[in-house]
Amino acid sequence: MTTDLSRIENMFVISRNTAFTFRNKPIDTKQIGRELGVRYVLRRSGNQLRVSARLINAATDAHLWTERFDRDTVDLFALQNEIASCIANALGVELIAVEAARPTEHPDALDYILRGRAARLRSISMSRDVYVERISMFEHALALDPQSVEAQTQLAYSLAGRALLGMADSAAADLARAEGLVGQALAASPRSAYAHYVKGRVLRAQNRWQEAVPEYETALALNRNLVGALIGVGECKLYAGSIKEVVPLVEQAIRISPRDPDIGWWCQLIGVVHLLQSHIDEAIIWLEKARNVGPAHSGIHIRLAAAYALNGKTERAATELAEARMLPGGDRFSSIAHVKAVPGGWWGAPETRALYENTYFDGLRKAGMPEE
Repeated sequence: MTTDLSRIENMFVISRNTAFTFRNKPIDTKQIGRELGVRYVLRRSGNQLRVSARLINAATDAHLWTERFDRDTVDLFALQNEIASCIANALGVELIAVEAARPTEHPDALDYILRGRAARLRSISMSRDVYVERISMFEHALALDPQSVEAQTQLAYSLAGRALLGMADSAAADLARAEGLVGQALAASPRSAYAHYVKGRVLRAQNRWQEAVPEYETALALNRNLVGALIGVGECKLYAGSIKEVVPLVEQAIRISPRDPDIGWWCQLIGVVHLLQSHIDEAIIWLEKARNVGPAHSGIHIRLAAAYALNGKTERAATELAEARMLPGGDRFSSIAHVKAVPGGWWGAPETRALYENTYFDGLRKAGMPEE
């Protein structure tokens, strides 16, 4: 557990030898915080069958997060890895939100980085305004600390994401800057898992899917809890035409980060795979899951519109199409031509584009979307 938590970048974690000196002792959380100089305490209890974890603010004794894990104990090593990965990912999200909310009179680079990351967690759907806020925060951080690897990589990630979603004034300019920033980060910190992950994202945004996969895989080798890299590999496999390899990767990400802010988008990725394989009923099940988790994400509604139309549910398809157009980024869905014009190579290699044409775009036409 200590090893996995230590892999969260910029996380200060007390060594296991020191932490274990508090085992089975009636010492309160505030005392532990004072003695060790830590702000948060993670406690666990349980046995082979059930593990309960609680995250506690050491200054206030307030409980911030709790989770219970019930798992099959056939493979205890796999059980340990899965639980540790789940906790590491959950805490990575929880601590960002709490730390970003702390009042600061004179913000430093880390404050701005945390605020930028928290802006992403507050919004299920990435609108232009969210990107503007995030990029502004990371620009502030970089101005205060030009050598900050995290500021460089977070800014590069946001620039690549804005280009991928077609929300950049100049996708080429955003990607050129992102490429330069992640190059600087890797030169300074070649073993940064997150920097390799961001480089994979930049390459994916440049439609260089085959080159992106090794970067994502390097990120996972350095930090197996980096679920975004698993999704990145899955998306690149989809674009490259290896569609059968996608679902297991996404399912693995869901297992180790079941409450992830991006879980809705991951469900839609499984739904898209079923849609492209003409498994329409399965596609609808997963896309409805995605919509229930991320109702403000226009991309989920538009895929569900296509699936409903292909299933003969034209009224429901029209409703989803209308909903997609009202949400941030919905202007992309005015016509088939506009959808196909979104930058970032969403439709992938020729074999993948053919699958999209025969299913997704056919469904959009049946849902009432015009060609031009």
